[in-house]
Amino acid sequence: MLFRCQIYNQGEHMVRIAIASVVGLLLLCSGAMAETLIKESEAKLPPSAASITTRSITRGPGIRVISPDAATPQITSPFTLHIAFEPRGGSKIDLSSIRLTYLKSPSIELLDRVRKGLSEQGIEVASAEVPPGDHQIRVTVQDSEGRQSNTVINLSVVK
Repeated sequence: MLFRCQIYNQGEHMVRIAIASVVGLLLLCSGAMAETLIKESEAKLPPSAASITTRSITRGPGIRVISPDAATPQITSPFTLHIAFEPRGGSKIDLSSIRLTYLKSPSIELLDRVRKGLSEQGIEVASAEVPPGDHQIRVTVQDSEGRQSNTVINLSVVK
């Protein structure tokens, strides 16, 4: 915690005022807080009835889940969510096309919850909070030439 001490001379009395650096304190606190990716009430909704299909060969942008590691069968919350977008053939990622959808009935769009960590390079959330259980999230990305790709992230979260 940062403190600044100022001394004011008021006639015969010296007054000391310790002022906490509000900016430093806010930055410190904001970094420690988890971002709610999925709410408890949303996790209790029934699973999506729609079939989940993804194409394996596409000219659309690549979507690579860096974290959580797909090889890890179970994760604890909060966790780092890091998804990389890989444009192809000189195209660019169309930020307005990105969708992050929680596959429940009804489906829930999660993009606004990660918007601070969204860029043309991908999505990065240092501390994503998800309730325990199994969750499926579909990531959809389109490039500047209209080519679209999607992938499904399967999360198994334990307490």
